[in-house]
Amino acid sequence: MASETAYIVDAVRTAGGRRKGVLSGWHPADMAGATLDALVARSGIDPAGIEDVIMGCVTQGGEQSMHVGRNAVLASALPESVPAVTIDRQCGSSQQAMHFAAQAVLSGTQDVVIAAGVESMTRVPMGATMSLFAEAGFGIPKSPRQEERYPGIVFSQFTGAEAMAAKHGFSRDDLDAFALHSHEKAIAATQAGHFKKEIIALEVDTPDGPMMHERDEGIRFDVTLDAIGSVKPLSPDGVITAANASQICDGASAVLIVSERALSTFGLEPIARIHNLTVTAGDPVIMLEEPLFATERALSRAGLTLDDIDLFEVNEAFASVPLAWLRHTGADPARLNVHGGAIALGHPLGASGTKLMATLVHALGTHGKKYGLQTMCEGGGIANVTIVERL
Repeated sequence: MASETAYIVDAVRTAGGRRKGVLSGWHPADMAGATLDALVARSGIDPAGIEDVIMGCVTQGGEQSMHVGRNAVLASALPESVPAVTIDRQCGSSQQAMHFAAQAVLSGTQDVVIAAGVESMTRVPMGATMSLFAEAGFGIPKSPRQEERYPGIVFSQFTGAEAMAAKHGFSRDDLDAFALHSHEKAIAATQAGHFKKEIIALEVDTPDGPMMHERDEGIRFDVTLDAIGSVKPLSPDGVITAANASQICDGASAVLIVSERALSTFGLEPIARIHNLTVTAGDPVIMLEEPLFATERALSRAGLTLDDIDLFEVNEAFASVPLAWLRHTGADPARLNVHGGAIALGHPLGASGTKLMATLVHALGTHGKKYGLQTMCEGGGIANVTIVERL
């Protein structure tokens, strides 16, 4: 029989590592495996009871090739009997992993599933697989039939981010001010200890010897608006810069999703329940705008209004995305990314979906709130929306 509810028991993430930073020595399968181990240990569940691991990863080449999800299981303390699958929905890969996990539980197919994600953007750079194939003469992903439908168009998130800023009327000053605020919120959250419940520490080697990495490396504690404004745009006459876009990041994250039957079987205490799962797609050229419309659909399907949602996590791929989302939805900016976002904390691609959920569910608890909504833009003009209710 189908289960009526999918529960989140716990959600964890590594602290972000900057490109070539403190996490660069970690193989992505080992980093993901350590995250799985921490999630299992914290929840107290019998590892043999885990029925599947769904792992998001975008750049599935090099150390992230040959099924990094299964490799993460084999690099962990989980039994060999735990299966896994690796999926790619671009930046929403591990958010989609949560959706697949919840759908398995809601359907009654499985009772205990881990949704997770990993991306070492240092060791497997973004776009590396496409570049290697292009250099070898095997062409690009855009097919002849796509070219007929979208003649002369190069699908690019950077072009999409610029287009969003222009369409919704945001200046360079608007984007830079948003970036500054992201760092300020992340600094305040770090200093207040708000990330302690979600971050699992990893041991790293430093010139001064081994240390435990448990603070997001991308946060600039000396940030100023002048410093952000001094960064050159990525395109001539553009408004998008490396300072008002998400940071390249190494990281892993995981969420334990179970049925009501599993709660009693394993003696688990849930921290939230999945309230709605929505995915939509739209214009692949502007590409990053779909969260605006997906949010409306998710709220309608959930029977909720914007005012019902206490906290929002909208991935800061580029500052123009959450700013456009705010303007379109009319949401309260004070409820958005209250502990900072990817501009300050980093965007480890395939790990970001479950990373944002770790931040969202724990922030709901920290601030005594009930409903949270998470969404992010994804390559190809897709967006996932997840609504959760804190218990």
